[in-house]
Amino acid sequence: MSLEAITSVAIAEQEARNAIASAQAQAKQLLSDAQAAGEASLEAARAKADSELEALRRKAEEKSRADSDALNRSLEEERQALRRKAEAKLDAAAALIVERIVKD
Repeated sequence: MSLEAITSVAIAEQEARNAIASAQAQAKQLLSDAQAAGEASLEAARAKADSELEALRRKAEEKSRADSDALNRSLEEERQALRRKAEAKLDAAAALIVERIVKD
């Protein structure tokens, strides 16, 4: 083999090694970029989920507070109605007691 052919083969081998090294470096960079993009996407999804969860928690608390207030109003109205009924019967009960005491 002539010196020129040997030199040509050596140059071709060196170019092939350079191409392989370049391809490996590019593959590592692509992998690194994909991993970073995946982590960013995951973090964005977590942040969105946290935000939605917080919104749902606030909404549930507001509904719970509204339901509690409505129940308290209803129970207060019922308590007042029972009190009015009892007060209305109080005079009759007192008269009945006095009548029984006087008869004895």
